[in-house]
Parts: sequence; C-alpha cells; structure tokens
Amino acid sequence: MKVLYCTSEARPFAATGGLGDVAGSLPQALRLRLIGCRVVMPLYEDIPQELRDNMKFITSLSVPVAWRRQYCGVFEARSGGVIYYLIDNQYYFKRHGLYGHYDDAERFAFLSRAALEMLPYIDFKPDVIHCNDWQTALIPIYFSIFYANNDWYQGIKTVLTIHNIQYQGKYGKELVEDVLGIPQSDMPILEYDDCINLLKGGIECANRVTTVSPTYAKEILDPWFSHDLDAILKEREWKLSGILNGIDTVSYDPANDSEIFAPYSAEDMSGKAKNKQGLQERLNLAQDPAVPLIGMVTRMVSHKGLDLVKETLDQLMQETNVQFVILGSGDWEYENFFKDMQNKYPGRLCACFGFIPELSRKIYAGTDLLLMPSKSEPCGLAQMIALRYGSIPIIRETGGLKDSIQDSGDGEGNGFTFQTYNGGDMLNAIHRALEGYSKPEGWKVLVERAMNCDFSWGRSANEYIRLYRELVKENKS
Repeated sequence: MKVLYCTSEARPFAATGGLGDVAGSLPQALRLRLIGCRVVMPLYEDIPQELRDNMKFITSLSVPVAWRRQYCGVFEARSGGVIYYLIDNQYYFKRHGLYGHYDDAERFAFLSRAALEMLPYIDFKPDVIHCNDWQTALIPIYFSIFYANNDWYQGIKTVLTIHNIQYQGKYGKELVEDVLGIPQSDMPILEYDDCINLLKGGIECANRVTTVSPTYAKEILDPWFSHDLDAILKEREWKLSGILNGIDTVSYDPANDSEIFAPYSAEDMSGKAKNKQGLQERLNLAQDPAVPLIGMVTRMVSHKGLDLVKETLDQLMQETNVQFVILGSGDWEYENFFKDMQNKYPGRLCACFGFIPELSRKIYAGTDLLLMPSKSEPCGLAQMIALRYGSIPIIRETGGLKDSIQDSGDGEGNGFTFQTYNGGDMLNAIHRALEGYSKPEGWKVLVERAMNCDFSWGRSANEYIRLYRELVKENKS
C-alpha cells in the first residue's frame, strides 16, 4: 500500500508545534509496518542548510494557480527511512516564518495543487493521500473537482486529519476564482457562514476525516468545542473518527537522553532524583529533594487552562509546601502574572519564557508532577512525554488528555484527573496528587506504572493502516 502524507510542516525540516511532531514520526512508523509512505511539504527558507545539503533535485513542473501557472521544483530528502518531497517556489516559500503571511491562502493553494500535479512526474501513485489541517485541506477539494475523473488518478482516496479545529482557513469569497482557481459553480463546497472555509470544504470532500484523539472526535460535534463546524461534522459523522497521537519513544527516552542531567529508567530510577536536584539548581529553586515539584510546559494562552492557574496558584503556594516551574510563552497577561508570582515566591517558583527544547526535557525529567488543566486539548503530547519521564500528570478530562490519563484513585491509573473547568476542582486534584506523593512506596509504584505506559507511534500507526485498508477495500468492492 502507498500513502502520500501531505503537511505544511514536519520534523526535522520545519516545525512549529504538534503537527510537525506527528508528520515527523507517523510516516516512519508506517514505513516500519511496510506501508510505502512518502511525505510532501514546502521547501521553506527556514529549513537549515545542513538539511538542504542532503537534498537532491528530482524534477520541475508548471503548476496551475487560478488563472496563472507557477514554477514548482521538487527536491527529495530522506529522514528516518522516509522519502520527503520538498516543494520549491521562492515567491511563496523564500521568506521567514511558516505561517502568518498575507497570502497564506495562495501559498497553500499552490502547495495543494503541486502535491497533486507532481505525482505523475515522480511516478508515485498513492492509494491514499493523507492531508492535515486547513493548509492541505484544499487537496481533497481540488482532487474532487479536477482529478477524480482523470484516468491516471483513478482509485486514489483522501483522508483529512484535523489537529485543531480552531484553525480553519477562513477567507473572503473573492479568493475563490482569482486565487484558489475554483469555479463559481463549486463555491458551495467552500462557502460557510458568509465566507469561504477551507477546512469545511476539506471535510466535505475527503473520503474520511480523522482527529487526533477519540474523545476530541466526539467533542467537536458539540458547539462548545467545534468553533461553529459542528453542523457540518454532524452531517458527515459517518466519516469521522479519532486516533490518538503517539510520541517518539526513541527521542523521548530518559535512559538515553543527552539533554537531561542523568539517565534513568523504570527499572533503575536513581537518576530521577539527580534530575530534580539539577533542575532546582538550574532554576534557583531551593534544593530540597523532599518538596514536591510541579511543572508546566505549555503555550501561555487561555485554552491551556491558565485562567484556572491564575485563579488558584497563590492559594496553592500559601497552603502547601510545593515548588512550581513553568516554561512557555504567549499572552502578555499570563507572562506578567508568572513574573509577579516568581517575585513573590523566590526559591519556590520559577517562570521561564520562550521555546527552549533542552529545558523542556529537563523539566519532564526533574519534576514530580506535570499540570495540564486545559479547557480544550485535541490530543496533547506533554502528558505522554511526562509519563515517559516519570512525572505524573494532573489533567482535566478533555480530548486526548482524557484518552491517555486515567485517575489513580482506584490504584490502577497513571495520573490525577478532574472533570469540570473549575479552579476548585483543579486544586482538589493537585491536593490528591500531593497526598499520593507523601507516601513514597505507593508513589514509586505509580511512577513505575507511568513509565511503562505505551504511547509509541506503533499503536496509532496500526489504526491508521486499518483506516487506509478500509478505503482501499471500498475501491475493490
């Protein structure tokens, strides 16, 4: 079976978040299971030169973009046993930053047409084209309008994965013909709420739609989570499913992680204490091995639950003997809040701002607990990484957090959970976690159980393979 995985970002070439992690890991897991998966993405200016040096030019072609045609160069690279096709066009991609440009609609329309147009040139006919988020949601749309009846493309199926439904690719209707090159007669595919919505069009045209966790697949049928797309999704619920993301367990391995202070494993956790001591020293926290250390690695935005933290952190610090560290960046109101709290609780609370990958790993390894009180969380990877490093998650039951963390109150779970988006309920979960931490023998059992949880990509890859095979079987029936 052959799969073309279409994405706007992928590690190790260019990534801004969870999509880049998924696109860098899932294709490798598929290849290990004998699925001929190849990846297509833009050749961004931000891709490091050392990675560019290992690319080779494959071909060039002319790609239709509405009423004009644009040069497209196709470069090939390999990473983790996977072939990557990087789409070159200096007008669209020779600029810093992956997103946020005035012409993003046109840039990703070009990527989507190029991904389809290049296939005969590289002699690769996939059984399934797997698209991701609004940036490649035009691929199922273009395929339905321009390619489905072309003999060469016959039999290809499309899958669209929604990583975060908040981002939909909304634009004015004037773009339909002049920028996207879609006939007026097909505008109803894109039209929604008096604008065009690329994600909505992709949902309509794709053969299957997936999200990054089973719970999130159910949640986005609810107006509270759907950002106004619940009506469209309910009409097409038959094609919707949720597959929980995984993590790269080779990269995230405390026994072999060169970024942390000392190696350790579930069988020998002696290095865990050294990581806590090293983190306390690095962040100017009091070096006390007995005090519970709570961490957060997060974007500082409201849907990550920072309203609850802002509401209750002062009370937590006053009522309990804990240390607290947060790493991230985002809205100024939260950054300022954590700066104030750091000044208020020197030696007990540290706020670190920015994207610092090596420090994030040291926080996973050095903390006892990881707090994720999200208002919504399509999947979440931090809780899985925390388990891998023996930092016990405290989460709100939403999206992938609910699917991956079960409360340990019955002695069988791998974390501590709360249901309602409420500061008091979050504090109660934290207090239960601190009570568990105060019992060393039981805590050791919980940490061992957490570190032995399997959130590798193998499980997720097998579910995607089942989905692909169902689609291929439909062709033959």
